[in-house]
This record gives sequence, structure tokens and C-alpha cells, in this order.
Amino acid sequence: MAATFAANSRYLGTGTRTLTTPSGTVIAYLARRFLPHPETLAQIATYQVAARDRIDTVAAAALNDPELSWRVADANRAMLPRDLVATPGTVLRITLPAGMQGAPHV
Repeated sequence: MAATFAANSRYLGTGTRTLTTPSGTVIAYLARRFLPHPETLAQIATYQVAARDRIDTVAAAALNDPELSWRVADANRAMLPRDLVATPGTVLRITLPAGMQGAPHV
């Protein structure tokens, strides 16, 4: 069974697995997504957090898509994305997703 995800999904390209229960029921599930090491991601810009920013508004401003907030979180090693925007003035890395080559580090 192949899962279909939108082109901007963090799960695009993530495989599925199956588990067969003792009763014979087959359960499909999404394979684990491992977070990339931020230093391996191609940096394309930075973003300075302003008061009242949210992670989705940062993604909208920096990447033109609020649903790409996972890329901002990945680039800045955030397990709790809201922490990235908690302090105005914080400078965030904006990167391409894992596996994409791009501009040299800015």
C-alpha cells in the first residue's frame, strides 16, 4: 500500500509498513520519519522573528507556504516549533528540505 501526500508534506517519500496481528488482521502504518541534521540542510535565507509571529506565519513569509512550517522546524532543530517564535529577535535558518541541493550557506 502506497501513501499519497501533497508535494509540500513532510511525509512525501516516506514509506508505509504493515503489521499483521495474531488474528491475521493487517494494519498499514506510516514508517517513522527521521529528522535531518540541520547542518546538512542547504540554507537559503534567514528570518528574524517579530512579535506575534507564529511558526506558520514565518513559513508563509519565508517560504510562501504556511504548511511548510515543518521545514523551519527541521532547519532549527525544534521539537516544539512554537519555541522558535517565543522570543522576538531570534534569527531562524530557512533551508531547503533534506536531499535538495541549493544555494551555498548564507
